[in-house]
Amino acid sequence: MNLAKLRSWLRLYGLLVRTTIRSRMQYKFNFVVGTLLAALVQISEFLMVAIVLDRFGAIRGWSVHEIGYLFAVMTLSKTIYRTFADEVHHLEKYLVGGELDQLLTRPMPVLLALMPQKFRLMPAELLQGGFILSWALGSMMRTGQVGWTAVIATLFIILTGAVILFSIGLATATLGFWTTRIVELQNITEDAARTAAQYPLTLYPKWMSSLLLFAIPVGFVNYMPSLYLLRGEVGPWVLAVTAGVAVICIFASLRFWRYGITKYQSTGS
Repeated sequence: MNLAKLRSWLRLYGLLVRTTIRSRMQYKFNFVVGTLLAALVQISEFLMVAIVLDRFGAIRGWSVHEIGYLFAVMTLSKTIYRTFADEVHHLEKYLVGGELDQLLTRPMPVLLALMPQKFRLMPAELLQGGFILSWALGSMMRTGQVGWTAVIATLFIILTGAVILFSIGLATATLGFWTTRIVELQNITEDAARTAAQYPLTLYPKWMSSLLLFAIPVGFVNYMPSLYLLRGEVGPWVLAVTAGVAVICIFASLRFWRYGITKYQSTGS
């Protein structure tokens, strides 16, 4: 790939992102109030779990702080993915309405043109995930369960998690080139799988935990790295394995996307 062309594509991508952000910030008061209210609603989701844990204690040996860590890492990884590539999750409307045809005419890769469309700011999710992560890590640091290196490792885990979630989303969206309708499938591969992986996989039957590790690898977003980082049950090699899973997932999903787009048939609208 020509380096100058890549820089040109990235500049265009940045321009599209800035244009979308400016349009979203036209009504700043509504944006701020909506963000705060959404953050409160999102935090209440975890508070319900925390109240139950406070009443009955740990679940399968996982403390409320450890489950909070899993919850926050998944939330922040999802936030990064959906901030920069939310329209990948909404590819169906481009396929049904024929809007993908317009992107095919742009002088840049279709995926790069798709990602900044209606760029989505998600400050509520950042507030929610950041608050719960700070609370969980801070509590575990005070008890000596983890050290300061856990902060750096967590940033790495969140980034690799975002790559894995993006890859799952992209692979699912690519199936739309054959099926057109993909929302029901996304409910399984993205929404249900991600929600299940917000909690320890030991809560689920073995077949389901295996599914969430090997078929839809959301377990590598937070659960597997946390076994080492929080509980010391496996070695540091699990972080390298997690990075390897992220690389394999992104490589495979991009190859699948490139193949899938050759099968695209315009609606003619």
